[in-house]
Amino acid sequence: MILTEVVFLIITVSRQTGSLGEEIIALLGQKLGMPVITRKLVMNEWFPAIASKHELHMLNESPSYFLTDSSSGISFAQHLENLLKDFTADQDAIIFGMGAQIIYANDPDALHIKIMASRDVLIKRIIATHHLDRQDAERFLELTDRKHKRYISSIYGQDWADPALYDITLNTDMIGIDEAAALIFQMVEYRRNAIPADRLNTPNEESPAVDFKHPSEEEFARILDMHEIEWQYEPRTFPVKWDAEGNVIQAFSPDFYLPHFNTFIEITTMDQKYVSEKKKKVKLLKKLYPGTNINIVFKNDFNQLVKRFKLYD
Repeated sequence: MILTEVVFLIITVSRQTGSLGEEIIALLGQKLGMPVITRKLVMNEWFPAIASKHELHMLNESPSYFLTDSSSGISFAQHLENLLKDFTADQDAIIFGMGAQIIYANDPDALHIKIMASRDVLIKRIIATHHLDRQDAERFLELTDRKHKRYISSIYGQDWADPALYDITLNTDMIGIDEAAALIFQMVEYRRNAIPADRLNTPNEESPAVDFKHPSEEEFARILDMHEIEWQYEPRTFPVKWDAEGNVIQAFSPDFYLPHFNTFIEITTMDQKYVSEKKKKVKLLKKLYPGTNINIVFKNDFNQLVKRFKLYD
């Protein structure tokens, strides 16, 4: 067994005012169990340690002030980037705005989402939420979106509206909060399942003993160790059924993964009932995740498995 690279997912979210972005991301954070990092959190909890009250005021008022050097000699924009990357170095996170789609542009494990709606829908929502007349709502939308765009333009020299900055753009004209969160949830789950198993967090030799669920699994692990075959115990869970809202209702965790052979192994019991159930799960897994190598075997069939992998001459 080895300690493989730990993969943490970062979801960056940009949104138009009135697009329901805040509500969608709050629900998504609950569904995924991920912390949501917002500008408010950064300004109220992170930046007071490095910025004076005057500097905090200027940072709230002027996007270009982020380019000003702090007392430590680096810009506030660089401070923000460092804080975000430190936070996401050891945990998943949803980052709301703040140019995160650019900060994490080259991160293969980041998912960049833009939430928008048509102008008429945005204005109607702003009227309902802020109790404004149409003219004031139009002005409100213009000012807030201009500020979003100016931040990206001032700090990174890029266009906030550039579709190339995002992996997916979600139009909420006809999609509610629950449905939008479910759509993103499914995409995140797909991204998680696409991560190679050898990049998942697994115990190393110095970690506590594996808590096997069945004696046959422990015996199989001993056989693998005897033949010096690297293995990981239940390193990955494959969702195989979802409900209408995108919540996982059934998943399958194969017993072993053999990194050298890129193959999952599921150990059966002698009870034919359970063998049949596992065969159904394996068949469904292969259908949903084509290209995934998985074998279902009896422990007594191990010698045949060894021969097939040509471990012996």
